[in-house]
Amino acid sequence: MQTTLDSSVHFVGIALHSGREVAMDVHPAPENHGIVFERIDLHGPQSARCIKVGVDALIEANLCTKLGNAHGATVSTVEHLMAALAGCGIHNARIVLNGPEVPILDGSARPFVAAFVDAGMKRQGAPLMAIRLRRPVEIRMGEAWARLEPADQLSIAFEIDFPDAAIGRQHLELELCNGTFVRELSDCRTFCRQADVDFMRANGLALGGSYENAVVVSGEDVLSPGGLRRANEPVRHKMLDAMGDLAVAGAPILGRYVGHRAGHTLTGRLVRALMADPRAFDWVVIDAEQAHAMPGAGVCHADLAITA
Repeated sequence: MQTTLDSSVHFVGIALHSGREVAMDVHPAPENHGIVFERIDLHGPQSARCIKVGVDALIEANLCTKLGNAHGATVSTVEHLMAALAGCGIHNARIVLNGPEVPILDGSARPFVAAFVDAGMKRQGAPLMAIRLRRPVEIRMGEAWARLEPADQLSIAFEIDFPDAAIGRQHLELELCNGTFVRELSDCRTFCRQADVDFMRANGLALGGSYENAVVVSGEDVLSPGGLRRANEPVRHKMLDAMGDLAVAGAPILGRYVGHRAGHTLTGRLVRALMADPRAFDWVVIDAEQAHAMPGAGVCHADLAITA
């Protein structure tokens, strides 16, 4: 069955790229509502300020996941929030914010997940529809590629390879069921190289970035206080990003995602290619047995304790 929050949650934080403070509320929503963002800082009718999550709303961006509507309203850096919603199995929510960017908080999905678990999730009366892969779909960009292939439940395999010794080559694969996202990925922060930070700031980006909301590396050194939360935190964060980007499909995906040096642009193109090919997938109703293997099944405070 579909799920929403039991009560609303409130967040205040800095936007990663603009550096401005953003206030955001995530509210429960009725059955079949989906995930909808509303920009209350914009003028005009409510319909012009709302952006419903789906491939039609996806705007290609290199450094984040960005959504928009036909009226020109946009919201960016949604990937960690979308990963948290998907990882907690929340299918219906109304997200109200007073700016064009979701707050970065600590650079991971954990603050969102913790707030959702505290608020509680409730089952709704409508059945949950999912996208089940029938055949592989693949997108390549130079040396990077990403693929979705048939599987009974969502799993993510990712490989990264960076010249900095603090990151290097990392690979991990996980089945994203029964709270695995919360326990294994949700606390892993975005990361970047110090040289990339300098370049972005010189071009008016990452103005809200800091050592407190990102893992910054230079060569073999981790510059952020406290170092890494996990030895392979970078590849785990890439998997977190992929979780959020896949959620832009607008429904849970039953399939195996494989990413090699992939990023937001590549995964976004992959989701677009999937939804544009009706031969590549079926819409299926999640029954009671399958529900136990979905990402948010059984998520509780004990799962959060493991990431502490």
